[in-house]
Amino acid sequence: MDYKDYMVRATAGNAQIRAFAATTKDLADYGRKVHSLSPIATAALGRLMTGAVMMGTMMDNDDDLITIKMDGDGPLKGVLATADNKGNVKGYVVNPYVIMEPNAEGHLNVGGGIGEGTLTVIRDMGMKEPYIGQIELYSGEVAEDLTYYFTKSEQTPSSVGLGVLVERENLSVVAAGGFIVQLMPFADEETITHLEENLKKFSSVTDILKAGKTPEQLLEIILDGFDIEFTDKVDLNFYCNCDKDRVERALMLIGKKELDDMINDGKEIEVCCHFCSKAYKFSVDELKAIKERAK
Repeated sequence: MDYKDYMVRATAGNAQIRAFAATTKDLADYGRKVHSLSPIATAALGRLMTGAVMMGTMMDNDDDLITIKMDGDGPLKGVLATADNKGNVKGYVVNPYVIMEPNAEGHLNVGGGIGEGTLTVIRDMGMKEPYIGQIELYSGEVAEDLTYYFTKSEQTPSSVGLGVLVERENLSVVAAGGFIVQLMPFADEETITHLEENLKKFSSVTDILKAGKTPEQLLEIILDGFDIEFTDKVDLNFYCNCDKDRVERALMLIGKKELDDMINDGKEIEVCCHFCSKAYKFSVDELKAIKERAK
Protein backbone atom coordinates (compact mmCIF):
# COMPACT_ATOMS: atom_id res chain seq x y z
CA MET A 1 0.00 0.00 0.00
CA ASP A 2 1.46 3.37 -1.03
CA TYR A 3 0.79 6.53 0.92
CA LYS A 4 2.67 9.74 1.54
CA ASP A 5 4.34 10.28 4.89
CA TYR A 6 1.97 11.55 7.54
CA MET A 7 1.29 11.33 11.24
CA VAL A 8 -1.86 11.16 13.32
CA ARG A 9 -2.65 12.33 16.82
CA ALA A 10 -5.23 10.67 19.05
CA THR A 11 -6.60 10.44 22.57
CA ALA A 12 -7.87 7.27 24.22
CA GLY A 13 -9.30 5.96 27.48
CA ASN A 14 -11.40 9.07 28.20
CA ALA A 15 -8.41 11.28 27.39
CA GLN A 16 -6.19 9.49 29.94
CA ILE A 17 -3.84 8.63 27.05
CA ARG A 18 -2.50 10.76 24.24
CA ALA A 19 -0.85 9.10 21.27
CA PHE A 20 1.00 9.89 18.05
CA ALA A 21 1.93 7.60 15.15
CA ALA A 22 3.70 8.25 11.86
CA THR A 23 4.85 6.63 8.67
CA THR A 24 8.15 8.17 7.51
CA LYS A 25 9.43 5.92 4.71
CA ASP A 26 9.86 8.82 2.25
CA LEU A 27 11.51 11.03 4.87
CA ALA A 28 14.03 8.36 5.83
CA ASP A 29 14.79 7.46 2.22
CA TYR A 30 15.20 11.12 1.24
CA GLY A 31 17.66 11.56 4.11
CA ARG A 32 19.53 8.45 2.92
CA LYS A 33 19.84 9.79 -0.61
CA VAL A 34 20.66 13.42 0.15
CA HIS A 35 23.41 12.46 2.63
CA SER A 36 24.61 9.23 0.91
CA LEU A 37 24.01 7.36 4.17
CA SER A 38 25.12 3.85 5.03
CA PRO A 39 22.33 1.51 6.26
CA ILE A 40 23.15 2.07 9.94
CA ALA A 41 23.27 5.86 9.45
CA THR A 42 19.94 5.68 7.56
CA ALA A 43 18.38 3.88 10.52
CA ALA A 44 19.79 6.35 13.06
CA LEU A 45 18.67 9.45 11.16
CA GLY A 46 15.29 7.97 10.16
CA ARG A 47 14.49 7.06 13.76
CA LEU A 48 15.54 10.44 15.15
CA MET A 49 13.69 12.45 12.48
CA THR A 50 10.55 10.39 13.16
CA GLY A 51 10.78 11.06 16.90
CA ALA A 52 11.54 14.75 16.34
CA VAL A 53 8.68 15.37 13.91
CA MET A 54 6.15 13.80 16.31
CA MET A 55 7.55 15.81 19.23
CA GLY A 56 7.46 18.94 17.06
CA THR A 57 3.70 18.68 16.70
CA MET A 58 3.40 18.78 20.50
CA MET A 59 4.50 22.45 20.42
CA ASP A 60 1.91 25.23 20.33
CA ASN A 61 3.18 27.95 18.00
CA ASP A 62 4.07 28.01 14.31
CA ASP A 63 7.50 29.52 14.98
CA ASP A 64 8.44 26.97 17.67
CA LEU A 65 11.30 24.61 16.83
CA ILE A 66 12.58 21.46 18.50
CA THR A 67 16.10 20.12 17.97
CA ILE A 68 17.13 16.68 19.23
CA LYS A 69 20.81 15.85 19.30
CA MET A 70 22.51 12.58 20.16
CA ASP A 71 26.26 12.82 20.75
CA GLY A 72 28.21 9.63 21.37
CA ASP A 73 31.63 8.02 21.37
CA GLY A 74 30.66 5.43 18.72
CA PRO A 75 31.71 5.61 15.05
CA LEU A 76 28.57 7.51 13.98
CA LYS A 77 29.69 10.23 16.45
CA GLY A 78 26.27 11.86 16.49
CA VAL A 79 22.93 12.50 14.82
CA LEU A 80 20.72 15.61 14.88
CA ALA A 81 17.17 16.43 13.79
CA THR A 82 15.17 19.68 13.88
CA ALA A 83 11.39 19.92 13.46
CA ASP A 84 8.60 22.50 13.63
CA ASN A 85 4.96 21.99 14.63
CA LYS A 86 3.71 21.74 11.03
CA GLY A 87 5.33 18.40 10.11
CA ASN A 88 8.59 19.73 8.65
CA VAL A 89 11.83 18.08 9.72
CA LYS A 90 15.49 17.96 8.66
CA GLY A 91 18.57 16.25 10.01
CA TYR A 92 22.03 14.83 9.47
CA VAL A 93 24.50 12.25 10.77
CA VAL A 94 28.00 13.42 11.76
CA ASN A 95 29.72 10.39 10.19
CA PRO A 96 27.31 9.16 7.48
CA TYR A 97 29.42 6.38 5.94
CA VAL A 98 29.83 3.98 8.89
CA ILE A 99 29.49 0.25 8.21
CA MET A 100 29.05 -2.08 11.20
CA GLU A 101 28.22 -5.70 11.91
CA PRO A 102 24.60 -6.34 12.99
CA ASN A 103 23.83 -6.61 16.70
CA ALA A 104 23.11 -9.89 18.52
CA GLU A 105 19.50 -9.91 17.23
CA GLY A 106 20.67 -9.49 13.65
CA HIS A 107 19.45 -5.88 13.40
CA LEU A 108 21.30 -2.69 12.48
CA ASN A 109 23.41 -1.82 15.53
CA VAL A 110 22.40 1.82 15.96
CA GLY A 111 23.17 1.76 19.69
CA GLY A 112 26.71 0.55 19.02
CA GLY A 113 27.08 3.12 16.23
CA ILE A 114 26.19 6.01 18.54
CA GLY A 115 27.85 4.61 21.67
CA GLU A 116 27.78 6.25 25.08
CA GLY A 117 27.07 9.95 25.38
CA THR A 118 24.21 12.43 25.77
CA LEU A 119 20.79 13.21 24.34
CA THR A 120 19.94 16.91 24.23
CA VAL A 121 16.49 18.36 23.50
CA ILE A 122 16.36 22.07 22.63
CA ARG A 123 12.94 23.73 22.44
CA ASP A 124 13.10 27.20 20.86
CA MET A 125 9.76 28.81 21.67
CA GLY A 126 10.62 32.44 20.88
CA MET A 127 11.70 33.23 24.43
CA LYS A 128 14.97 34.95 25.27
CA GLU A 129 16.59 31.58 25.95
CA PRO A 130 15.53 28.18 24.59
CA TYR A 131 14.55 25.37 26.95
CA ILE A 132 17.32 22.76 27.04
CA GLY A 133 16.97 19.30 28.56
CA GLN A 134 19.81 16.78 28.60
CA ILE A 135 20.20 13.18 29.76
CA GLU A 136 22.82 10.49 29.42
CA LEU A 137 22.04 8.11 26.58
CA TYR A 138 20.12 5.07 27.78
CA SER A 139 20.93 2.70 24.91
CA GLY A 140 21.71 4.80 21.83
CA GLU A 141 18.88 3.02 19.98
CA VAL A 142 16.89 6.32 19.88
CA ALA A 143 13.40 5.11 20.91
CA GLU A 144 14.53 3.92 24.35
CA ASP A 145 16.48 7.16 24.81
CA LEU A 146 13.42 9.30 24.04
CA THR A 147 11.29 7.14 26.37
CA TYR A 148 13.88 7.72 29.11
CA TYR A 149 14.01 11.46 28.31
CA PHE A 150 10.23 11.90 28.65
CA THR A 151 10.19 10.08 31.99
CA LYS A 152 13.29 11.65 33.51
CA SER A 153 13.31 15.18 32.05
CA GLU A 154 9.60 15.88 31.55
CA GLN A 155 8.11 13.52 34.17
CA THR A 156 5.70 12.17 31.54
CA PRO A 157 5.34 8.35 31.53
CA SER A 158 5.76 7.49 27.85
CA SER A 159 6.48 4.67 25.46
CA VAL A 160 8.29 5.46 22.21
CA GLY A 161 8.65 3.01 19.34
CA LEU A 162 10.70 3.81 16.22
CA GLY A 163 11.83 1.71 13.30
CA VAL A 164 13.58 1.92 9.94
CA LEU A 165 13.82 -1.13 7.71
CA VAL A 166 16.52 -0.94 5.00
CA GLU A 167 16.52 -3.16 1.91
CA ARG A 168 19.69 -5.28 1.91
CA GLU A 169 20.20 -5.21 -1.87
CA ASN A 170 19.68 -1.60 -2.98
CA LEU A 171 19.85 -0.05 0.52
CA SER A 172 16.58 1.85 0.06
CA VAL A 173 14.11 2.24 2.94
CA VAL A 174 11.34 -0.38 2.88
CA ALA A 175 9.40 0.92 5.89
CA ALA A 176 9.89 3.57 8.56
CA GLY A 177 7.80 5.18 11.24
CA GLY A 178 7.02 5.26 14.92
CA PHE A 179 4.71 6.04 17.79
CA ILE A 180 4.67 7.97 21.05
CA VAL A 181 2.09 6.99 23.67
CA GLN A 182 1.82 9.03 26.88
CA LEU A 183 -0.17 8.71 30.09
CA MET A 184 -1.83 11.81 31.47
CA PRO A 185 -1.29 12.60 35.18
CA PHE A 186 -4.87 11.57 36.04
CA ALA A 187 -4.63 8.10 34.39
CA ASP A 188 -6.07 5.39 36.64
CA GLU A 189 -4.43 2.05 37.48
CA GLU A 190 -6.75 0.05 35.23
CA THR A 191 -5.79 2.18 32.21
CA ILE A 192 -2.09 1.98 33.03
CA THR A 193 -2.16 -1.82 33.41
CA HIS A 194 -4.14 -2.37 30.21
CA LEU A 195 -1.78 -0.14 28.19
CA GLU A 196 1.28 -1.89 29.62
CA GLU A 197 -0.16 -5.29 28.61
CA ASN A 198 -0.82 -4.04 25.07
CA LEU A 199 2.73 -2.71 24.74
CA LYS A 200 4.19 -6.02 25.92
CA LYS A 201 2.32 -7.83 23.12
CA PHE A 202 3.28 -5.31 20.41
CA SER A 203 5.68 -6.73 17.79
CA SER A 204 7.60 -3.89 16.10
CA VAL A 205 6.90 -0.70 14.18
CA THR A 206 8.52 -1.97 10.98
CA ASP A 207 6.64 -5.31 11.12
CA ILE A 208 3.35 -3.41 11.25
CA LEU A 209 4.20 -0.87 8.53
CA LYS A 210 5.84 -3.42 6.24
CA ALA A 211 2.55 -5.34 6.33
CA GLY A 212 0.85 -2.28 4.81
CA LYS A 213 -0.78 -0.99 7.99
CA THR A 214 -1.39 2.75 8.39
CA PRO A 215 -0.46 4.93 11.40
CA GLU A 216 -4.14 4.80 12.42
CA GLN A 217 -4.07 0.98 12.40
CA LEU A 218 -0.76 0.98 14.31
CA LEU A 219 -2.40 2.99 17.11
CA GLU A 220 -5.47 0.76 17.05
CA ILE A 221 -3.18 -2.22 17.78
CA ILE A 222 -1.38 -0.44 20.64
CA LEU A 223 -4.63 0.97 22.06
CA ASP A 224 -6.70 -2.16 21.62
CA GLY A 225 -9.60 -2.18 24.07
CA PHE A 226 -9.65 1.60 24.47
CA ASP A 227 -11.99 4.07 22.83
CA ILE A 228 -9.80 6.04 20.39
CA GLU A 229 -10.50 9.52 19.05
CA PHE A 230 -8.26 10.67 16.20
CA THR A 231 -7.86 14.41 16.57
CA ASP A 232 -5.36 15.47 13.89
CA LYS A 233 -3.54 14.36 10.74
CA VAL A 234 -0.35 16.09 9.57
CA ASP A 235 1.57 15.63 6.31
CA LEU A 236 5.30 15.19 6.88
CA ASN A 237 8.12 16.68 4.79
CA PHE A 238 11.92 16.84 4.78
CA TYR A 239 12.25 20.62 4.61
CA CYS A 240 15.38 22.77 4.84
CA ASN A 241 15.13 26.56 4.99
CA CYS A 242 18.74 27.23 3.99
CA ASP A 243 19.52 29.91 1.39
CA LYS A 244 22.56 31.87 0.22
CA ASP A 245 21.88 34.75 2.65
CA ARG A 246 22.00 32.37 5.63
CA VAL A 247 25.27 30.86 4.40
CA GLU A 248 26.70 34.37 3.93
CA ARG A 249 25.81 35.22 7.53
CA ALA A 250 27.57 32.05 8.66
CA LEU A 251 30.68 32.99 6.67
CA MET A 252 30.68 36.42 8.32
CA LEU A 253 31.05 34.68 11.69
CA ILE A 254 34.07 32.51 10.86
CA GLY A 255 36.59 35.29 11.36
CA LYS A 256 38.69 37.71 9.32
CA LYS A 257 41.75 35.45 9.10
CA GLU A 258 39.80 32.53 7.64
CA LEU A 259 38.11 34.84 5.10
CA ASP A 260 41.50 36.31 4.19
CA ASP A 261 42.90 32.81 3.60
CA MET A 262 39.99 32.00 1.25
CA ILE A 263 40.39 35.28 -0.62
CA ASN A 264 44.17 34.83 -0.96
CA ASP A 265 43.63 31.38 -2.46
CA GLY A 266 42.08 33.22 -5.38
CA LYS A 267 39.49 30.48 -6.04
CA GLU A 268 35.73 30.19 -5.86
CA ILE A 269 34.61 28.30 -2.73
CA GLU A 270 31.69 25.93 -2.26
CA VAL A 271 29.81 25.61 1.01
CA CYS A 272 27.37 22.71 1.54
CA CYS A 273 24.40 22.84 3.91
CA HIS A 274 24.71 20.28 6.74
CA PHE A 275 21.03 19.42 6.55
CA CYS A 276 20.23 19.10 2.85
CA SER A 277 23.69 19.03 1.20
CA LYS A 278 22.72 21.89 -1.14
CA ALA A 279 25.91 23.60 -2.42
CA TYR A 280 26.37 27.38 -2.43
CA LYS A 281 29.23 28.92 -4.45
CA PHE A 282 31.00 32.18 -3.60
CA SER A 283 33.39 34.01 -5.90
CA VAL A 284 36.48 35.82 -4.60
CA ASP A 285 34.67 39.15 -5.10
CA GLU A 286 31.70 37.87 -3.05
CA LEU A 287 34.10 36.77 -0.29
CA LYS A 288 35.67 40.25 -0.28
CA ALA A 289 32.20 41.82 0.08
CA ILE A 290 31.37 39.44 2.94
CA LYS A 291 34.62 40.39 4.68
CA GLU A 292 33.74 44.08 4.36
CA ARG A 293 30.31 43.54 5.90
CA ALA A 294 31.86 41.47 8.70
CA LYS A 295 33.86 44.46 9.98
